[in-house]
Amino acid sequence: MALITGASSGIGAAVATRFAAEGGWQLLLNGRDQERLDRIADRCGATALPCDLGAPAGCGQLVERALDVAGGVDVLIAGAGIGWAGPFTAMPPAAIDEVLAVDLAAVMHLTRRVLPDIVRRDRGHLLFVGSIAGAVGVREEAVYSAAKAAVAAFAESLRYELAGSRVRVSVVVPGAVNTPFFTRRGAPYQRTRPRPIAPARVADAVWDAVAHERSEVFVPGWLQLPARFKGLAPALFRRLATRFA
Repeated sequence: MALITGASSGIGAAVATRFAAEGGWQLLLNGRDQERLDRIADRCGATALPCDLGAPAGCGQLVERALDVAGGVDVLIAGAGIGWAGPFTAMPPAAIDEVLAVDLAAVMHLTRRVLPDIVRRDRGHLLFVGSIAGAVGVREEAVYSAAKAAVAAFAESLRYELAGSRVRVSVVVPGAVNTPFFTRRGAPYQRTRPRPIAPARVADAVWDAVAHERSEVFVPGWLQLPARFKGLAPALFRRLATRFA
């Protein structure tokens, strides 16, 4: 059984469609927009479990409902995410809290809820949808970048804890994706490069990471180059990013 969050649109909806196409999966889909989520669930033969993961009780309610329906979670795909664009000094405190709640805290709380049973069974997969913003930082997306960087560090720490078990942890790191994300954050995507990719490409990467137990996948693959370059020469990377970003 796979539990997919953020499945009412964008990457999450594409992931649900990709898993449904493979067949043999019981899919539980989470999202905030019940009407859209129901349409995706009907199309994928899945069960819709709408709730707001930004609410304090949302993660607990979702996992309880998932366990009632399926009895256990084999694969958790944490794809829910929101953004906010603009100078950090202009970001309202409530927006900071919301981004951190959905993009970071919800990932941790969901994992904490499903992991004990996965560890007990010594079988399962946790996959977190990250962002290139978390790997290199992005101007005027400070909190979103911080949340995604923390998700990557969280995944790495879990890998150490789970070493020697059959539980796998993956992070898929997309660049700009052609979804409603940018409109909903309040600022459309305006960079000339990199060009946004289709959410289906990210869904393919998610499937590949689960099917072949890959720890980290960049989408498109060349995005690992700036991430590695920043690690090798951070001062030079910052100068170039400041000049050309």
